[in-house]
Amino acid sequence: MTTPAVVPPYPAAAGAAARDPMAPTRRRFTVAEYDAMTAAGILTEDDRVELLDGEIIQMPPIGEWHNGTAGWLNNALVPAVQGSAMVSVQGPLRLDEGAELQPDVLLLRYRSDFYRSRKPGPADVLLLIEISDTTLAYDRGPKLAAYARAGIPEVWIASRDDRRVETYREPVDGSYAAVRHFAPGQRVGPRAFPDIELAVADIIPEDCGPEACGAAPPG
Repeated sequence: MTTPAVVPPYPAAAGAAARDPMAPTRRRFTVAEYDAMTAAGILTEDDRVELLDGEIIQMPPIGEWHNGTAGWLNNALVPAVQGSAMVSVQGPLRLDEGAELQPDVLLLRYRSDFYRSRKPGPADVLLLIEISDTTLAYDRGPKLAAYARAGIPEVWIASRDDRRVETYREPVDGSYAAVRHFAPGQRVGPRAFPDIELAVADIIPEDCGPEACGAAPPG
């Protein structure tokens, strides 16, 4: 299983910097510096990286199951929120001056400029979905904590291994006060759109080969 890696991997030992001002320390980046790396060609659009707590995180490649699940969610959500909200798939989300992540699916407040003038921020997010096949510990751990600290009102984690959708609501003091798990046979919907309900069995179908997995319509 591939997991995200921190770049560069040179953490100082606990308390080392306090004892020795010449001890190695982490060099944290701002989003402005992160964007400058892209502008300079140090990072490219093909690099699978995120900025979290000032550190550049190398993400694993997107596999077929991950990509297909994002596509299914996009296909299900776009017509349901047409004209009321916007769906972003693997687009940027700027949490603060030290964090710019790329959630798998974002349900965003509608803007007439379609976020051409700026990147979405926490206040724009109605629902955030992470699709977890190889990054479950990262998604449930530091990433979820960052979303809670930023006040993201609702996060879903679609776990392939557990075959369930975990919902996190009511961010308080860096964590979520309301947590629920939805399994196949149940339906889940965003709080911002009570009329929308998605079947967990459609979001995370049983693993099957390319010929056996049909493209069932959302429902």
